[in-house]
Amino acid sequence: MKKKVFSALTAALLSVSILAGCSPDTKETSKKTDDKKKETVAVTLNEVAHSIFYAPMYVAIEEGYFEEEGIDLKLVTGFGADKTMTAVLSNQADIGFMGSESSIYTYNEGAKDYVVNFAQLTQRAGNFLVSREPMEDFQWTDLKGKTVLGGRKGGMPEMVFEYILKQNGIDPEKDLTINRNIDFGSTAAAFSGGQGDFTVEFEPGATTLEASDKGYVVASLGKDSGYVPYTAFSARKSYIEENPDVIQGFTDALQKGMDYVNSHTSEEIAKIIQPQFKENDLETITTIVSRYHEQETWKEDLIFNEESFELLQDILEDAGELETRAPYDDLVTTEFAKKAVKN
Repeated sequence: MKKKVFSALTAALLSVSILAGCSPDTKETSKKTDDKKKETVAVTLNEVAHSIFYAPMYVAIEEGYFEEEGIDLKLVTGFGADKTMTAVLSNQADIGFMGSESSIYTYNEGAKDYVVNFAQLTQRAGNFLVSREPMEDFQWTDLKGKTVLGGRKGGMPEMVFEYILKQNGIDPEKDLTINRNIDFGSTAAAFSGGQGDFTVEFEPGATTLEASDKGYVVASLGKDSGYVPYTAFSARKSYIEENPDVIQGFTDALQKGMDYVNSHTSEEIAKIIQPQFKENDLETITTIVSRYHEQETWKEDLIFNEESFELLQDILEDAGELETRAPYDDLVTTEFAKKAVKN
């Protein structure tokens, strides 16, 4: 992420339009019917990527939890945190879903109507280290002298990878060779074509390599990096102030999705979200959900704790991407997530 990307953006201060609906005619109708008759609010959500990694959100969509909260949700994929942040700051999107480092960058660039994180979805990194051969007793020191297909320099996947290396006494610049020049989404194909000894892969890349006997998952970056607030939902400060009921309803819907993934099997979750991932078969989706479940990718709540926020800034500093730390109290609100847990 280049911090300068955000410096030229101008934040618009328009609130989301509200579409009038009908009022319930009787108290005897079901809750879902009542909610459909309520006044609904159109909300545009821009997600950084479309990934099984974000299963609780897709459960909330497929199970109709947003509709129950009176939200007519439009989901747009930004294909990059810079694009998602641009959409939020320029009022093309009401809510953004991306890595929280983006909110720190824009805040430090002096944005007046900066974005505030109000709900954390994932608490682990979602990428895995894949080798060419099975390695049951893999140690991070095994990477010394090897070539690894990594991520874009300054991007969260690469920063987490290098943070883990340093935590294990490995110098990313001297002890191994990291290829940071391959586009996101193309590393699995490059690895299959013979490049690198290891590759760092998101899903479904890791599972696809294993299924084709082209690679083997030997480590989870999510487990070894600790509880990192990898992705969170955020909105402009003014939008949150002007639309607290919308933010609360949105967060309540997400919490229902979180409750679902924490109380159902991987097979059940996979069946619910399969319409979001038609390019993958049910077995592949189930395998990926199971892998994320095993590493405790999703919390029980959406509360963005200060300890996690400071760990994120540690990683950014360690990567040389952060000169000034941002205040937690300005960039995070836990008000809505705490209420959602109680509902």
